[in-house]
Amino acid sequence: MKEMSLVEHLEELRTIMVRVVLILAVSFVVCYSQGEVISELLLTPLRDALSNETNPGQIIYLGLLDKVLSQFQVAFWSSVIVSSPFWFYQLWKFIRPGLYEHEAKGVRPFVIVGFVLFWLGICFGYFIVFPLTFETLMGFGVSNVTANISLKEYLVLASKVLVFLGIIFQLPNLLLILGFMGIVTKQSLRGMRSYVYVGFAAISAVLTPPDVITMMGLWVPLVFLFEVGILAVALVVHPYLAKHHSS
Repeated sequence: MKEMSLVEHLEELRTIMVRVVLILAVSFVVCYSQGEVISELLLTPLRDALSNETNPGQIIYLGLLDKVLSQFQVAFWSSVIVSSPFWFYQLWKFIRPGLYEHEAKGVRPFVIVGFVLFWLGICFGYFIVFPLTFETLMGFGVSNVTANISLKEYLVLASKVLVFLGIIFQLPNLLLILGFMGIVTKQSLRGMRSYVYVGFAAISAVLTPPDVITMMGLWVPLVFLFEVGILAVALVVHPYLAKHHSS
């Protein structure tokens, strides 16, 4: 593990941040050039829900600049997703100096795992959360009314939700890294299980529509990811560290 002063840590952080900003800037230009394609992709689950014969609806824009502003924001959040392999690598370069060599070897594969989990979170949101949520919301309350959905509000919200779910799916990866750094153990994670479950319930209640089914649709995956993280710490981290501490 390389010893670094506080100033060196701050310099390294500044360098990493500049690189991440440049990566996002290039990705933003690319995503903005494909803004119409990305927007159509995001609109597909909503259009499927609005085509329901019982509760039909339409997507509208309310201001002259709504299309332009929505495309800017969609391009930004899409750039975060598209460029994820590159800024994941930059984060790894920042974390690497704080680890011993055997810890770094243990954590390195999970940079790739983190990228895979990030995309699994996005797919989970797009193919499961979106259809379930839209179907629930469209069938809630009075029927025989037409839904007028704001184009800008929906595109921005959908983009943020997908990025958020990608980050949430990093939970097992985060627990693994913390385990290799000695911050958490399988015993400490099991000890905080009940508090984490309650916290997940609160997060799910805030982020989902006011119905139990949709709330459980987010709470159950969060709990599952936490349990996967505990299992990974027990089966991967503890044997790996024990082997290197004994050698």
